[in-house]
Amino acid sequence: MLNNLHFANSIYNGYENYKQQKLSSRRFKHSDILPLIEQLKNKEIFKLKKVGESIEKREVFLISIGSGSKKIFCWSQMHGDESTATAAIFDIINFFLAESHYADFKKHLLSNVTLYFLPMLNPDGAELFQRRNLIEIDLNRDAKLKQSPESKILTSVFNEIKPAFAFNLHDQDRIYSAGNNGKSATLSFLAPAYDTEKSLNDGRSNSMKLIGRLYLILSEFIPGHIAKYQDDFEPRAFGDTFAKSMTSVILIESGGWHNDREKLFIRKLNFISLLTSFKCIAEESYRDELIETYFSIPENEKLMMDFIIRKVTVVRDENEYILDIGINYEEINIDRNRNFYYQGKIDDIGDLSIYSGYKELNAEGLTLELGKTSDKEFKSFDELKDLNPFNLIGQGFTNVRLNSPDVNLTHSPFLFNIVAENKERKESLKETEIPNFVLKKDGIVKFAIINGFPIKLKNISRHEGNALILK
Repeated sequence: MLNNLHFANSIYNGYENYKQQKLSSRRFKHSDILPLIEQLKNKEIFKLKKVGESIEKREVFLISIGSGSKKIFCWSQMHGDESTATAAIFDIINFFLAESHYADFKKHLLSNVTLYFLPMLNPDGAELFQRRNLIEIDLNRDAKLKQSPESKILTSVFNEIKPAFAFNLHDQDRIYSAGNNGKSATLSFLAPAYDTEKSLNDGRSNSMKLIGRLYLILSEFIPGHIAKYQDDFEPRAFGDTFAKSMTSVILIESGGWHNDREKLFIRKLNFISLLTSFKCIAEESYRDELIETYFSIPENEKLMMDFIIRKVTVVRDENEYILDIGINYEEINIDRNRNFYYQGKIDDIGDLSIYSGYKELNAEGLTLELGKTSDKEFKSFDELKDLNPFNLIGQGFTNVRLNSPDVNLTHSPFLFNIVAENKERKESLKETEIPNFVLKKDGIVKFAIINGFPIKLKNISRHEGNALILK
């Protein structure tokens, strides 16, 4: 049998053999996973049980495999827009369906543990790709009152299984770093407290030991990118509530990774984390880990930004100031068909030396000028298609006017913003404002920042961008 690190390396390298290809982005829905669940009815190794329905009557299923005495329960997507671990669960299901792969390991594992998966607890939230459920309740703040049917389902399933270990699987914002090391918190863990004193019992101690073991193993793949979540007791949260029962609860939060907004690499890390955890539990190898390892993990800090412009010169009243500008991108849902666009916002201005950006631009020697709106008023999108963005942006224009009844889009399909309905538009450099400006050197535009996204003028060769309709 492979040791834990060798096993993790092996499944890391072989992951593509098990990846569920039908879940190719984060914005999948209940209707996408339902066929994947239904096909398990014909697989003898899995047991399938309907455990309830959401407010909009979407079915919630419990999938189980194994015959061992140690029961492990994993639930995901209690927040509808946190889908990374749901996809990883279906990757794990594929792993078990691959009969000729790791046969000895799977036989040993499934004779020692029974695995229970409850993917997509909040299918109504997933339908809208929003955190809360249909009646705007945060399910992870409903463990006491259990107002929502989804909360009642989770409680009922947990009480029926009485698991030794439970994995509470979430996504967290990309703004978190692993301490103050300048690296994103790609994965964050927590052994949740079960009282305000943050006491330790055997259940919580075992959670800490397992997380400590995972920390050491996963650090081989993402060194410096693992953090520990804040452990203040929250009596309304399910992890904290379940920890009272002596179950060893492990919270896993999928955060940010460079050039991975779809979290496909982080999904792979979830796959590795869970399968390695199952192995550690089956063999009880986590018991050898020191609790101190858990406490050595750096804590989550909010020290990441999507884009930071460093040391740009800003002129105000003939005085020059050297500033950093931090920008974050928000995903704006358009409809129920997975369509969305990004809206950039200025998060902070000034000395941002304690922050790190997923993308950074050294603007030393460059001067910021606010973007301009062209005086010419265009009448149709066809006219805009004929515009040369190099000439337009090179003159400092980030916006053009369009006075047309056809403006029913939510965002601009071009590199520049569209000011609709002949509205007045004046850009500003303020916190929470949309960043639209150019960066000049010796009076010549070198970069444009449009809706917070950088465009290097000499490299302009595309017409599609991340710009907005400004109404």
